[in-house]
Amino acid sequence: MVEEQAIGAFAALAHENRLTIFRALMRSGEAGMAAGDIALAAGLAPSNVSFHVAQMERAGLLRSWRVRRNIFYAVETEGVQRLLRFLTEDCCAGHPELCGLQLVASAGRDLGKPASSDEKLTGGTAAE
Repeated sequence: MVEEQAIGAFAALAHENRLTIFRALMRSGEAGMAAGDIALAAGLAPSNVSFHVAQMERAGLLRSWRVRRNIFYAVETEGVQRLLRFLTEDCCAGHPELCGLQLVASAGRDLGKPASSDEKLTGGTAAE
């Protein structure tokens, strides 16, 4: 990911409603959510949801598909991983695992949760 793409992704997330939508879609997983369900979850009008998801989709953070009359949205995992790699590629002289930053979530552990000291040393989960 080049800097211009990263700036676009950050700009797409730099709004309260878009961040709320993005986090709801992160929780929904691969199945994603219908646009109407996103509107209910975020407390927004459906037309507002369309505007916000379009910006995140253009930034490569979301994907969409149609099933009959419904449009579904889900997080574009590869786009999010590219953004995280962009953020962490220079960490600890190119070794983000030394800082506890891992891009692949280990079983039972969130991406946002710092690794334990055992994980930092072994590169895996503490239970391994």
